[in-house]
Amino acid sequence: MSFDVKAAIQSGKTVLGIELGSTRIKAVLIGEDHTAIASGSHDWENSYVNNIWTYSVEEIWKGIQDSYQKMAADVKQQYGVTLQTIEAIGFSGMMHGYMAFDQAGELLVPFRTWRNNITEQASETLTELFNYHIPQRWSIAHLYQAILNGEEHVAEIRFQTTLAGYIHWKLTGQKVLGVGEASGVFPIDIASKDYNASMISQFNELIASRNLPWKLEEILPTVLTAGESAGVLTEEGARLLDVTGELQAGIPLCPPEGDAGTGMVATNSVAKRTGNVSAGTSVFAMVVLEKELSKAYGEIDLVTTPTGNLVAMAHSNNCSSDLNAWVGLFEEFGKAMGLATDMNKLYGTLYNLALQGDPDCGGLLAYGYLSGEHMTHFEEGRPLFVRSSDSNFNLANFMRVHLFTALGALKIGMDILLKEENVQLDEILGHGGLFKTKGVGQRIMAAALNTPVSVMETAGEGGAWGIALLASYMINKSENETLEAYLSQNVFAGEASETISPDPKDVEGFEVFMQRYKSGLAIERAAVEYLK
Repeated sequence: MSFDVKAAIQSGKTVLGIELGSTRIKAVLIGEDHTAIASGSHDWENSYVNNIWTYSVEEIWKGIQDSYQKMAADVKQQYGVTLQTIEAIGFSGMMHGYMAFDQAGELLVPFRTWRNNITEQASETLTELFNYHIPQRWSIAHLYQAILNGEEHVAEIRFQTTLAGYIHWKLTGQKVLGVGEASGVFPIDIASKDYNASMISQFNELIASRNLPWKLEEILPTVLTAGESAGVLTEEGARLLDVTGELQAGIPLCPPEGDAGTGMVATNSVAKRTGNVSAGTSVFAMVVLEKELSKAYGEIDLVTTPTGNLVAMAHSNNCSSDLNAWVGLFEEFGKAMGLATDMNKLYGTLYNLALQGDPDCGGLLAYGYLSGEHMTHFEEGRPLFVRSSDSNFNLANFMRVHLFTALGALKIGMDILLKEENVQLDEILGHGGLFKTKGVGQRIMAAALNTPVSVMETAGEGGAWGIALLASYMINKSENETLEAYLSQNVFAGEASETISPDPKDVEGFEVFMQRYKSGLAIERAAVEYLK
C-alpha cells in the first residue's frame, strides 16, 4: 500500500461497505487505493417459520452490529487506532423479498426473503398484465400475493422496501433504493431510470376495487442511481450501527443496493458485453445487454446495473447448500475415524477429485433443491441423489454430479440467453463460495456456460467490497465520470485475474448431464410429493 493506513483511518479517509448475504454478513473497510484494510463477518441462517423463509429483525441488527464490531476490532488490532469516522458508507443485501411497515415504522409481517416461492399466482397475473416477466421473489409479487390472499396487514402498509432499503432507512431516515435494487422491487423504465410509470398505473387500476388507503407510488422507496447522495448517518443510526458509541454521525451514505448489483461492481461487470456469476447459497448470472430481448421469458429477469443499464438475470434459488451438506458429512466421517479435518483441505480434496470424474458424471443424477426452484417450477424442494445399477458410482463422479447439479437450473436460463437470444459475451467473471477452491468452480462453470470464466484476486471480498466501491465512487468521482470509467481506471487497472476456457469434453459432458437432469425432473417432483 502506498498510503499511510493509520493516518487514513484517523482522518476518516476510509470507506465502509456492509453486505447482508444469505449465510454471512460482511463488513469491509477500504483505503484510498480501494483495497481492503480491515474486515469482519457474522454467520447467520434463515429460519423456516410458518412456511416462510425469514430472518428476524433482532437477527438482522445483531448481525450488522457484530460484523461492524469485528471489523472495528480488526482495525484496532492491526493499526492500534479506534475507528471513529469514515468518508462514506454503503449497505447492500440479498435482493428482492418483502418488508412492509405501518405508519409507526413497525414491521407488519416477518421479512419474506427471496427464497420463498409462494407468489406464483401474483407472478403470473402481473407478468400477463405488464407483458413483462415478474419473478416470484420480486417485492411487487409478494405485495400482490398478500392482496390476493386477503392478508389484513395490507391496508396498514405505509412503506414497503427490501432488506438493504430497510437498513439504510433506519440509519439515515431516507426511504430510498439504488436503481439496481429497485429493479427487483418493480420494473424500471430504462429511459427515466425510475419505476415504470405506465405499469404503476396498471397496478393501481388492478387493485382499485380493493379500496386500499394507498397507491403504489406512495409506498415505494425513491429510486437513485450510483453516484447520487442518499443521506447521512444520523445520531440514532450511528448508535444503531456502532453500539460502543465511538462512530460519529454525519457520514454520507450511497444508495443501498442489492447483492446482484454489488456483484457486478466487484467484478467490474457493469459495461455492455460483460457478465458475472455469483455462486453461493443461490446462483445467479448477470449479463449487461446491448439491446432488449426479443420477448419476455419466465426464466429470465430484467434488472439493471447500479447506473440503470439493462441486465438479463438468470437466477437459481439453489446452488451450494446441498453440496456443502455432503462435504459436512465427509467431515463427520473423518471425526468418527479419529481424523483431524481441515475444512479448506477437505473442500479442496473433494472438489479436485470431481475433475477426475467422467465428463457426464458416470450416469449419476442429483438435485440440490433444498428450497423451491422457480427455474424448474418447484414450490418446494427435496435434495435427491439417484443412480442406476450400471452407473459409474465412485467418489469423483459423486462430487462431480453435485457440482454439475448446483449449476443445472442456472444453465436452463443461460441457454436461453446464449443459444436462443444469441447474446454476446466476451467473458464471465465469477465470484462467491463456489470459486474458493482454485480452478474447480471455474472449470465447471466454463463447461456449463461454454464461455471463458475469470476470477479476480479481489473477488473473494465479494459484495461488501462492491458496495464499498459504490460509496467510494459517490465521494471521489470526477465531474461527469461514469461508474464504468471509475472502476476501470481507478480500481481494476492492472488487476490480476485467472481465466479458464471451456474444455470441449467438459462441455459435451455437461450437455449429456443436462439431458438427464431435465428428463429426471419427474423423479424430483415425486420425491417432493412423497416427502411432504
